[in-house]
Amino acid sequence: MKDFDAPRRRWLGHCSALALAAAAGGSFAAPAKGASSAKLLVVGDSMSAEYGLRRGAGWVALLEQRLARDKIAVEVINASISGDTTSGGRARLPALLRQHRPTHVVLELGGNDALRGLPLGQTQANLTEMARAARGAGALVVIAGMQVPPNYGRQYGADFAAVFASVARSEKAALVPFLLAGVADAAEAETLFQPDRIHPNERAQPRILDNVWPVLRPLLASRG
Repeated sequence: MKDFDAPRRRWLGHCSALALAAAAGGSFAAPAKGASSAKLLVVGDSMSAEYGLRRGAGWVALLEQRLARDKIAVEVINASISGDTTSGGRARLPALLRQHRPTHVVLELGGNDALRGLPLGQTQANLTEMARAARGAGALVVIAGMQVPPNYGRQYGADFAAVFASVARSEKAALVPFLLAGVADAAEAETLFQPDRIHPNERAQPRILDNVWPVLRPLLASRG
């Protein structure tokens, strides 16, 4: 794993963990003109659940706005819950797949596993099972990667980051290498986080969407 630069070190130095909160994410429907056969399900934690943000200001809501602007008819369901782990996501995913029958699934989980000191093998197994279940339900899958603070150790950091790439590779899923690229490692990183120095603020949300969009957009087109 490459060394973190100074801005990221300052940000991560204020964090002993990635994200843990109790707020729940919302559910949104894309404002398409006609009925859409495409459905995007986002299963994540506080990074996707608008923790500490105005409702409608998070990257998932911005994604809906971009889809509407570009006249791409996709219904977006944000099933993210702050503080969730891969175990929690794995437990609730089957019901979500049955209820919503998504054509695309974004899995944005794993940060809280590191926070709780869960074994990497467990995180990988949970993500693998989630990706496999989504694919089995006919959905195309995107894995959103995360990184951990340097105080976790260089080897653990490298192994943790590798989990997401490994699952994406084994399950034929698309990969966002690092959801917070250009945020946590930005020169002005301190200005892109809420006062807790853990959760990205409203200003950071467009950048997070820009990390997801180039990976997600081709998959939407393939089912358009």
